[in-house]
Amino acid sequence: MKLKNVLIVVSDMERSKRFYRDLFGLPVILEQEGNVILAEGLVLQEKQVWQKAIGKTVQIGDAGAELYFEETDMEIFQKKLNNYQEDVCEIRFLQSGSDEDLIRLYDPDGHLIEVRKKNARHGC
Repeated sequence: MKLKNVLIVVSDMERSKRFYRDLFGLPVILEQEGNVILAEGLVLQEKQVWQKAIGKTVQIGDAGAELYFEETDMEIFQKKLNNYQEDVCEIRFLQSGSDEDLIRLYDPDGHLIEVRKKNARHGC
């Protein structure tokens, strides 16, 4: 068995596509009827489509899950955050020069994201 995708529900598809493209370098691979597949297997689905699929109302962005990214240059990522066109809710834990540098932030819908400095020792 192989995990193919992770789906998150979003309220504004264009805003979410821009966020993940501009900050994380995830371009759109496929776009179809309220669903967008980004590079690396992240799927964005419009809230209305998800609610119809599961037959109930959902509340998105309650930090019940986390997306985890690794970055080789945390300073460059921090500059991207600082220069991003919208405000980004950020919980900063940047420890310059450490192997444990990390930043936690929220996407436009309140999904928690952790970005950690890529550590070659872990090899994962």
